Amino acid sequence: MARPIKQAPLAERKSGRYAYEGLQRPIHEKARLGIMTSLVSHVDGLSFNDLKDLCDLTDGNLNRHLEVLREAGLISVQKGQSAERRQTWCRMTARGREEFAAYLAELERVVADAAKSARVAQRSGVRWSTA
Repeated sequence: MARPIKQAPLAERKSGRYAYEGLQRPIHEKARLGIMTSLVSHVDGLSFNDLKDLCDLTDGNLNRHLEVLREAGLISVQKGQSAERRQTWCRMTARGREEFAAYLAELERVVADAAKSARVAQRSGVRWSTA
């Protein structure tokens, strides 16, 4: 069984050091993270069906997640008609691009902190269990 990592005395810890306030709720959910990643990769946006396929979501799930992102001002959703067929087009807003970049920077900080802690634990002889 793995021993816990030794913690610094309480007086040496920074308050909220691992709070990661930059991990925004509208983006952090798995499906919305996939949607945002898909949209940041496609500057001109994606159709509803393309997003549905890329993120492996149902119509209802995708609709709900798009609504959360739209309400947060991170994406725009445009509905129109194309070749006698209704089409919904989604694209990331300028604000969405800025906030997603900030979110990714915060996520990189999470990964760096976790990797550092793992290296310290490994040097201390702590074994990480996969069970």
